Amino acid sequence: MNSEIKSHGLLMGYVLWIFGFMGAHRFYYGRQITGTIWFFTLGLFFIGWIVDLFLIPSMDRSADHKYRSGGISYSVSWILLTFLGIFGIHRFYMGKWITGILYLCTGGLFLIGYIYDYWTLNGQIDELNSGQR
Repeated sequence: MNSEIKSHGLLMGYVLWIFGFMGAHRFYYGRQITGTIWFFTLGLFFIGWIVDLFLIPSMDRSADHKYRSGGISYSVSWILLTFLGIFGIHRFYMGKWITGILYLCTGGLFLIGYIYDYWTLNGQIDELNSGQR
């Protein structure tokens, strides 16, 4: 068994899959383009959403190879973004206090910042985790 710490969690992928018709699990695994397609087509009219139930393990393995684990948890960050993103709680968790306060006061920069974070959160965490080593 591989002794490396996993960056993404399989259970978290399945939890976000519940909201997968909005693309949440695809964004979590770093698949922004298909996540956006899922968002606008309700998971390719729910068919792709059901197929993803079987694809999540391979998406999980791929994300573990692509992103670094570290002090900031991808799973915690994604839960905070998904459910409290307009309040900037995920940004406070990552130590980004100024933008966290800005999100808190502006509803996630009027939802534009919230959507931006769906596209870039994995990269932001990866950058922060690479600086901690």
